[in-house]
Formats: sequence, structure tokens, C-alpha cells
Amino acid sequence: MTLWTRAQQLPPECLQKVRMIYVDHFPIEVRHCLASWIESRIWTAEPEDQQRSFVNELVQEIQTNADLMLSPDMFVTKMKLLEAAKNFHMQYSHAPQELYAYMRRCLALEMEVIQNAMGTPYVAQPHTERKYSELITGLQTVRQKVNIAGEEIRSLQANIESLSLQYHECLKNKGHMNYLQQQTVTTERRDLVACLRGQIEDTERKLNALVAQITQSQMELVDHMKENITNLRQLQSQVLDDELIKWKREQQLSGNGVPMQSNLNTIQEWCELLADLIWTTRQQVNNVARINSKTIVELRQPHLAEMLDDMSKQVTGLLSTLVTSTFVIEKQPPQVMKTNTRFTATVRLLVGGQLNVYMTPPRVSVVIISEQQAQLLLKSDTQAGKGKQPVECGDILNNTGTMEYQPTSRQLSVSFRNMQLRKIKRAEKKGTESVMDEKLTLLFQSQFNVGGGELVFQVWTLSLPVVVIVHGNQEPHGWATVTWDNAFSPPGRVPFAVPDKVTWGQLAETLSLKFSSATGGSLSEDNLRFLAEKIFRTSLPLNTMELNAMAVSWTQFCKDALPERNFTFWEWFYMVVKVTRDYLRTLWCDRLIMGFIQKKQAEDMLSKCPPGTFLLRFSDSELGGITIAWTGDGNEVFSLQPFTSRDLMLRSLADRVFDLTQLQFLYPNVPKDDVFSKYYTKPENEMLKNGYVKPVLVTTLPPYMSSSPAYAHSPDSHRNTPSVNSSCGTTILQL
Repeated sequence: MTLWTRAQQLPPECLQKVRMIYVDHFPIEVRHCLASWIESRIWTAEPEDQQRSFVNELVQEIQTNADLMLSPDMFVTKMKLLEAAKNFHMQYSHAPQELYAYMRRCLALEMEVIQNAMGTPYVAQPHTERKYSELITGLQTVRQKVNIAGEEIRSLQANIESLSLQYHECLKNKGHMNYLQQQTVTTERRDLVACLRGQIEDTERKLNALVAQITQSQMELVDHMKENITNLRQLQSQVLDDELIKWKREQQLSGNGVPMQSNLNTIQEWCELLADLIWTTRQQVNNVARINSKTIVELRQPHLAEMLDDMSKQVTGLLSTLVTSTFVIEKQPPQVMKTNTRFTATVRLLVGGQLNVYMTPPRVSVVIISEQQAQLLLKSDTQAGKGKQPVECGDILNNTGTMEYQPTSRQLSVSFRNMQLRKIKRAEKKGTESVMDEKLTLLFQSQFNVGGGELVFQVWTLSLPVVVIVHGNQEPHGWATVTWDNAFSPPGRVPFAVPDKVTWGQLAETLSLKFSSATGGSLSEDNLRFLAEKIFRTSLPLNTMELNAMAVSWTQFCKDALPERNFTFWEWFYMVVKVTRDYLRTLWCDRLIMGFIQKKQAEDMLSKCPPGTFLLRFSDSELGGITIAWTGDGNEVFSLQPFTSRDLMLRSLADRVFDLTQLQFLYPNVPKDDVFSKYYTKPENEMLKNGYVKPVLVTTLPPYMSSSPAYAHSPDSHRNTPSVNSSCGTTILQL
């Protein structure tokens, strides 16, 4: 992500600070339009001898970008860029080092604003910036060559028109000479015939030279257009096969909490440039073919017509690929989808504005299909809309919409805001498969008219795989299927194939991202080792590299129950994430919850501490439960019955820690009020407006805990530490 892209994501007050950096000496329009080029040149300080050419190169870059702004919407920006280029040349051509240093200071100030706003340092990615700069340079180079081809076509047409005039004049003179030769010979006629013969011979010499010139020009022009098509194909592959595919992969990984780096608006700019160049090249090819077909018979070259026809098919194929590939799902539908529940999705055509597709507003329809139907759709040589339609496996309400064009953003899109899956038809299950293992997908279909109906494209795109559930208790397993698919789907896969086994290193990264995106706090190496011990259920190598190389299967991940439990590893982890996200986020981020620690290890740690020392850990036996383990008299360690979401909804964990006077020091020796007090609920010292006094729930231990050091042992025979039930009593605050 470029520094400028990150700057545009700042809140309004911070964005205003960035705007104040760029004034007359460095207009913000230049910063915006040349973001990648500027950052690629200025991140690393250049030697002074290289800085000497900086102003000239900057001015050239500005002019090149301005030349690409053909839309009326960009007229004002284009004028500002050209004015900036003029000012740069006038003020800094004699002192390019000053401008270079000034721009470096501006970028440093911009980076400081971003770091202060986001709290994280910005790390430049020179390879990425260089790649983007090379892409823009490639598009600009092709633009210049396409413009040159346009000039060559105009010159060719002028030469052919001149040839046609001279050719017909020559035919006229020959006819006149033949007429005179058939008449009675006189001195005057003989002289006139000789004069005409001389004119004809001179014209034929000129015609032969012009024919040779035209023939050479035609072949050079064809070669130039071939080169342009080849370059466009390479650039299009770079945009579609690299950048757009990378964006789609990032979109998929974002479902697991990975921050997106690519910017769809930037990709749209590239696609619009490609669309303009491809469309212009197609018109040029067709124009040359038309000129060739209308020229005099003697000049027509059959092989040239065949070449132009082949080139027309190639460039139309490029346009078809561009249109069909840039029909993308900007906002994916929910990947775990509950029936009879409203959901949304947004699709967008990245070249819709450039190709004026909005002039005939396209309608988009949505259906849900099975994994098998998705495979058949991709294998088919014909696109959806031609031939047999995929078989739907469900009924979606409000599944059609018309794409709308927003001139300010140049976006052609449609948002489905009120879709609802009413019913679903399941595929037959094999072996241990459940309905939560079944992957479906939403198929978005439309038809686009380009060039006033000259070209019609049937387009479709598939959503990321979705799992359909009918009950809330199916949600954890549904998310297991989605999380595994998002993380480990190979590129270019057959829908929706995923490996049955991955390395622990891969899975650990996925779990860490999932946890941190949901809770705001990361997992430590110790946390991840704890999770590895839980999923492998065996002794692990001490070497991290060996551990990361161990294989984990899908069955271990979410099918097999944990030892002596009735739930799987994923169900346990999912509920830990959920309770932390909903009720424990601040405590976790403040490192007040140890969380991922074995019960026996916690017992050993606390047994060496003074009475009243406690720690908070996630329960092994209760899904989504968190327990308080503490040291009692005689260094005996006890654990409270785990608190779940139902308990924490009534009273927060921090308040429960406050309630229990037996808890004095957070492990190893931190007074609890020093770290928990800011999370305590402040008591209300006034009566309610209706005159009543509001009761407060308070956590207490049973009476036998305070009267005798002998504690009842856990009813769970598998637990070593005595377990104590806590209770919430209602008290009245003293007014």
C-alpha cells in the first residue's frame, strides 16, 4: 500500500493536516496523480548528480499523466497539473536539488501524520512501489505509441487520397491522349499528345514512388499496431493476472482478518487506461482495414486484409477479457449464511465508466449454485447466458438489480441490500460430511453493451464459497469450513478444492490472524505452543521450526473431539475468540488475561506464590469459559467455576475480580486494583428518577469457603485443582 493510499484512509481531521502540507510549491493534485512515481523516487535519497535531472523528469511525468486525462471530469485537474509543471520548470530548473529536498520534507511530514494517527510505523515497500511505477510507465509508453499509430494512419490516409487523385488524373490524361491519337494528326495535336505523354510518365513515376511509400507505410503501421497489441496483452496480464488476482486473494484472506493492502480504485484506474488504449487500438485496426478495402483495386493487398482481420480478433479478444475479468464482487456476501436472514453484496464493473456501459444500464441477477455446478460452469466453453444455465440450489429474494453510475467516483456498480435466502437444496453427503462442510457460491450474471451495441458481452462472476446454516449452533463448524478455505485455497483451483493437510506453521498464522482481528490483541509464541499441544494431543518438539513443519489435518482441526471432551479443537478456539471479542477485549489487550495456559502449569505457578495471588485462564472443559485460579491458605490452588458469556453479560469480569476479596495480586505480584480499577463499574450514588434504588449484582464465594480452609474438590474428576462455585448476590448500594 502506498503512503498516499494510507493517507487517504485517515480520519477527516488528520486528512486536513495532510492537505496543509501541500500548498502552492507542491500542489496536492501532483501528489495525488503521481503518488507512485514520487514515492519510488524519493523514499531513498538519490546522489546529487542524479537529482540534477529531477525537475525535467518530474515535468515530463506530469505532462504524460495530463495527456492521459481525456475525460471531461478530469479537465480541471489536468489544467492544474500543467500549471504545476510550468511553475516547477520556472522556479526550480536551476536548482533541482531544492525541489527534491522540499518534496522529501513533505513526504516526511505526511508520514509523521500517518504514524501519529495510526500508532504504527509506516514501512515503505520499494519493490511494490517500483512495480507500480513500471506498470504506469508501461501504460504511458503504449499510450505514446498508440498516438503515434494514429498519426501514421492519418498520414497513410492522406497519401492514399493523394494517390487516388493523381491516379484518376493520370487515367483522365491517358483517355484524353488516346482520344487525340484517334483524331487526324496535326502539329498542334502531336505536340499536345507529346505533352500529355510526358505528364503521364511523370505522374506514373510519382505514383510508383507513392505506391512504394504507401506499401511500406502500411507494413510499418501493421508492425507498430502488432507491437501495441502485444504490449497491451502483457500489461493487461500484469493488471488482471497479477494485481486483480492479488486483490481477490487479499479479499479472501481478509475474511480471516488479514488487512488488505491493494486498492481496487487504483486497479480500476489501470483498467480504464487499458480499456481506452485497447478500444482506440481496435478502432485503429478497423480504420486501416476500412481504408484498405476502399482504396483502388491495384493497391489492395489480400494478405494485409487477412492480417488486419486477425489483429481485429486479437484486440477484440483483449477487450472481451478485460470486460469479463473486471466484473468483480466489491463486497462479498457473508460466507456463513443463515437462511431467512437479510444479507448484502456489491458488484462493480471496473471499466463501466470508460466504455460507457452505463448508457444502457445493465441488470444483474444473483442465484446460488453448488460446488459441482461451479465446476461445470468453469469447465464449459460457453459463458453463462449462452446455452444451459447452471442449476440453482436455493431461492433468493430480491436477487436482481440495475447497475448505477456515479460520475464523481467513475464507478458502475449495484448494491444488493435486501437479499434473503429462503430455502436451500442440499447435495448428498458422503461418510462423515455434514451440511456445514458443503460449500456453495453465489453466481452474479449480467450482459454489457459496448460501443453502442456493437459488442455484447455475457459476464458472470462467482462469490467466495459460502456455507449455509439454518441454526445458530451450526455457526462454529460453518466458520471452520470458511476459515480453512480462505487460508489454504491454492491459486487457480477447481472450485472449491483445498488441501486436507497443512503445516502447523500455516495454521498457527491463520489462528493468530483470526484472533487478533477479532480481539485487537495478538497471540504470543507461548499461546501458539499451547494451541499446538491442544490440537496434537502429544508431546511436541522444542524446536520451533520442527513444530511448524508438523502436519495438521482437517479432521484434527474440526472433526475429532478433544480427549475426554465432546467438542473439537476449533469449537473450543472459536468460543474463546467469541467471548474475548464480546466481553474480554480490553482485559486481553492490556495483558491481564494469561488465557492460554495448561491447568497443571497454572497450578504449579500459583503454588509458589503468596495467598491471594490469582490469574485468569480459558477453561479447558467449558466452551467459551474463563476461570479464575488463585492461591488460598496453605498454598492450595483453587479455581472458580468458569464464567461464560451468560455470566459476563450480567457482570463484567473486572467487577467480579473486584467483588472477590480473596483475590489480591494478579500473577506474579501486581496489586489487582492497580491494573483492574480502570475497568470497574462506577457505583451510582443517586436514586433512579422513578425514586427506586437500583440493585447491584455482586459475586461471592459460598459460605464454607470463608469458614473453613477445607474446600470441596471439583466435581470434574479430570481436574486436579479444587473447583469452587461462585454466586451473584443482589445488594443495595449505601446511599
